[in-house]
Formats: sequence, structure tokens, C-alpha cells
Amino acid sequence: MSKNQSSGLRLAVIDTHCHLTFPEFSSRVDEVLSVANEHVVTGMISISTTTVDCVNALEIAKQHERVWCTAGVHPLYSDEGPHNWEQMRTVGMHEKCVGWGELGLDNHYDEPLRDIQHTVLHEQLAHIESWKNDTSCPLDLPIVIHCRKAFNDLIPILRSSLLAADKFVFHCFTGSPEDVRRVLDFGASVSFTGVVTYKNAREVAEAAKLVPSDRIMVETDAPFLSPEPKRGVRPCEPWMTSLTARFLAEIRGQDFDSFHDQINRNTHNFFGIPAA
Repeated sequence: MSKNQSSGLRLAVIDTHCHLTFPEFSSRVDEVLSVANEHVVTGMISISTTTVDCVNALEIAKQHERVWCTAGVHPLYSDEGPHNWEQMRTVGMHEKCVGWGELGLDNHYDEPLRDIQHTVLHEQLAHIESWKNDTSCPLDLPIVIHCRKAFNDLIPILRSSLLAADKFVFHCFTGSPEDVRRVLDFGASVSFTGVVTYKNAREVAEAAKLVPSDRIMVETDAPFLSPEPKRGVRPCEPWMTSLTARFLAEIRGQDFDSFHDQINRNTHNFFGIPAA
């Protein structure tokens, strides 16, 4: 038995952001989980992109002990309405749903139009605020943020909401050190994918060095963004979280055991995921 296997969850990595409902994983979720477990990736959160997708993500989570989900509308799906906000809330009430999102803004593509993205973002935040303050059934879940080339637009919107800054995590961070300082000054956590391992993403690696130890997490965003040395392999799979975690520990000058323990604590504290 290897050191990793013998030490249980202490050295087991959790993929905090993947998309198990996507076609690349259709009918293969059991296989994906099995391969992940071989690489000591023992848990994952399947992130939603629409108010329909979140229902499917919840079904997968309900079928697997170490899979959880979120509920929300991705900005690149914001034009695929009408959005069933009540259905999103229903999913959010289930114990296997551990967050809202992913939601936010994406300025990389011309579509959906900015006005549509902003409208849907404001609608989601308003609903999340109202659900949090519903005294009959309060829902105070953390929020997964998608932010691509939109830090200056998005952070003021989040800051103006009534939601606590430490309830947000900026996933798949691909910005500069200056961008990560904006996120950290706001008060949010930051999560990194395989992009941080790419030789042409040095700014992302430099940004990763600046994140406080209690505000950093790791993910794949599978089926996208396979880390080195698997860059270009499709689909990216949750097991590859272990590669990104080790890279992050190295560039931050930490031994893997201590870094790993910290990111697991961060994941458990942020999402409320129970230890195995």
C-alpha cells in the first residue's frame, strides 16, 4: 500500500470544479470516479451551467457518495432562458448541493451580449440574497464565480451585493498578479486549474504565489484545461487535479503534505464538504 493510500483523506485531493454532466462524461461517470480514486482524488463537485443542468448534476451527486454539485447559470449560457429560478432554489435545498454557480461575467467572447450577461447575473444575485434571507428556509451557500477578462466589471457588482465577500471563490483563475490582488482585496478565495501549469501562463503562476494559504483551492474544470504534462489531452478528467495540486505546492515553495492539508481544509471549510 502506498503512502498516499495508507494515509486516507489527508493526502486525498478534491476536485472542486468539474462538469460531470457534459457529453465527454456521459455514461462514464463510474469509470471517471474509479480512475480518479486510483490517483487519490476522492471527491469532486460537479458545477452547473443552467437551471436544467443543475438538476442533472444533482442526480449524479445523489448517486455517488463523494460527488456534490452546485446550481446556477454560467454567463456563457445566460442567453438560454427562460431560467427556472425556482428550480435552481429547489436543487440548492438538497444536502448534496454545496454552492451556487457558476455565475459571473465573460468578456472573452462577443456573445452572449454584455447586457444579457449583466441582467442574468443581477437576477441570480438578487435571488441568492433573497434565499439567504428567507427566514422560513434560509439558504446561505458559497458562490462559484466565473470571471474571464471581467475583473473590473464584476468585482464592483459583487461588492454592491449584500453577500459576504468570503462566500465567493473565483474559479479557474487566469488573470495577472494585479487581477488576483483585486480579488484578494475584495475578500474572495481563488481556485486554479491546469492553466497555472502552462509555460505560456507565467502570470497565472505568479498570481498563484500571492494567494494566502487559507484562500486557495484547486480544480480541473474538466473536461477542459488538462494540466502539464497532459496538456492537450481531451477530455481533462478529475484525477488530473492531483497534477495541478503538486505544481502549485512546488511553485509556492511548500512541501506537498502541508499544502495538501491546507487546500483540503479550505475546501471543507468553504463548501462544507464532510471529510471521508
